[in-house]
Amino acid sequence: MGGMSDSASPLADPHLVFDPAGSDGPRDVVILGSTGSIGTQAIDLVLRNPDRFTVTALSAAGGRVGLLAEQARQLRVRTVAVAREDVVPALREALRAQYADGEPLPEILAGPDAATQVAASPCHTVLNGITGSIGLAPTLAALEAGRTLALANKESLIVGGPLVKALAKPGQIIPVDSEHAALFQGLAAGKRSDVRKLVVTASGGPFRGRTKADLAHVTPEDALAHPTWAMGPVITVNSATLVNKGLEVIEAHLLYDIPFERIEVVVHPQSYVHSMVEFTDGSTLAQATPPDMRGPIAIGLGWPERIPDAAPAFDWTKASSWEFFPLDTEAFPSVGLARHVGELAGTAPAVFNAANEECVDAFLNGALPFNGIMDTVTKVVEEHGVPSTTTSGTSLTVADVLEAETWARARARELTAQATSTAEARA
Repeated sequence: MGGMSDSASPLADPHLVFDPAGSDGPRDVVILGSTGSIGTQAIDLVLRNPDRFTVTALSAAGGRVGLLAEQARQLRVRTVAVAREDVVPALREALRAQYADGEPLPEILAGPDAATQVAASPCHTVLNGITGSIGLAPTLAALEAGRTLALANKESLIVGGPLVKALAKPGQIIPVDSEHAALFQGLAAGKRSDVRKLVVTASGGPFRGRTKADLAHVTPEDALAHPTWAMGPVITVNSATLVNKGLEVIEAHLLYDIPFERIEVVVHPQSYVHSMVEFTDGSTLAQATPPDMRGPIAIGLGWPERIPDAAPAFDWTKASSWEFFPLDTEAFPSVGLARHVGELAGTAPAVFNAANEECVDAFLNGALPFNGIMDTVTKVVEEHGVPSTTTSGTSLTVADVLEAETWARARARELTAQATSTAEARA
């Protein structure tokens, strides 16, 4: 994948409009992960723009059935999907409480494949706002069904890169991450052959400026106190370790076919500039807005049109300072490790991501210190080694990914348990 010619076909191409419906009316949208951070903000955007969007189906894990039922009633969706079958009675009761007597309730789908089912249902755009690699199957289903995919679930691209690339048509994926939405918009300003590098910005998280030794005793509460973004716990901890930034480097490589050596990370604490594109003539285009995910969501749902007042703009009458710092690779080795697994390709990114998810869970539960997250992930990646030729490139299968993830999760749990036993023995 190393080329940068105009003949290349990146998955996210702002110069191409993939239009599966071709209709002039409101776009039919399916929202996956509707009760999460991305989903709730997307629904806010949709409700403010009823002339542009109609939501036909919602999916959620099932932990917030009251909110899911309220969303279903507000949007008048046809279908509601939950991953947990045990919450169906509670969901049905919550829906009855929201709908008037005699009013038909939406169809309910339940089970681990429910989100995948609605991802393939008739619509223009599928917004995948699910957190974690469980978003892979819905991503593949949406692409195979010929939907435009507004992708906030970076993990599905990370773990299943070759699978996604094999299905996606040029321009079919619109990125919803703030960084990749910024790169997407920056790339619209020029030819691909004129792109020198992509610059991905990082806030630095709550621990910017601290050394690795300083990080030895930070708590989950410390890690969850992100200075600029309000996100779920897993993504927030990933931002504290900068694993999130490492995943974004891999994602940028896959989305835009830019070699890893031409993707740079810079720390920008204010989170005003969401990423930059540097061109061969020395020009750098920076996409900037106040930190608010509704802007990137609007790009994902509405491109090539922009949605007026989707998110706040800057007040240029007020003074502000914008700072940029180099990445501290010693305190935050995650970006370098992500580049390594991205270059290995095959099942290596899946191993990296799965091991990290297990370690983040252990950290949040007090079973692993903060520095132990990356120490353990590094060990798992090293033990995995170089992917075999049968799990690399176009021969990669979903079964390969699932097998690698299962092994990585089990090994991460074993290493965490060993570390806990050692620490208790020393105490």
